Amino acid sequence: MKGQAGHAPPPPWGPRRDWHACVSKISAMEPLETLAIARSEFARRLRLVTAADWQRPTPCDGWTVRDLVIHVVGGDRMSAALVRGATREEATAIRKTVDLGDDAVAAFDAEADEIAAAFAEPGAFERTIAHPAGMDMSCPQLLGFRIGDYALHGWDLARAIGADEMLDDALVQELWKSISPMRPMIANSGVFGSGPSGQVSDDAPRQDRLLDLTGRRP
Repeated sequence: MKGQAGHAPPPPWGPRRDWHACVSKISAMEPLETLAIARSEFARRLRLVTAADWQRPTPCDGWTVRDLVIHVVGGDRMSAALVRGATREEATAIRKTVDLGDDAVAAFDAEADEIAAAFAEPGAFERTIAHPAGMDMSCPQLLGFRIGDYALHGWDLARAIGADEMLDDALVQELWKSISPMRPMIANSGVFGSGPSGQVSDDAPRQDRLLDLTGRRP
């Protein structure tokens, strides 16, 4: 895949170590509830995608709508495999097997169901994941990746197809709490493009601040 919102392309497996550190702080809401809310934010935009939308550009540099959806669906497939014990090499290969077929919504729902079920398995949150990015992480940290992917790429998809861009406020609050402490490092991390623009005030709506912090320009 190409790049995240803003500029530099991320590795195909997703974010780097700074993102790994910040998403692990999602905790105020019940983690699986947060995942379900984030999933719904992506799903409701995906259901609006028409045949004419698939080649539209998105805020993620170099990605079309189809690229973005494949990225999210592939992330779910890879993550479910990791939770269930896949090696780094196996997970990387699994991610490349995604095919949206004739029904992208069904493809998304199937993989989203699988990752939710994997995280809900007894003992899942005690497992350590050998992530393809070359780091070991806990399952709750991997879950944080999925929450961020669903929510932020849900907004990207909305912007690309001209749909409602407002995200769930409680979800935005959770993401802001987890990501905002990383503000000094984000601009140089390469995870979120150029990071904050410096043009969004501290009293702007929280969603605007979150999007700007993650390299998006609301």
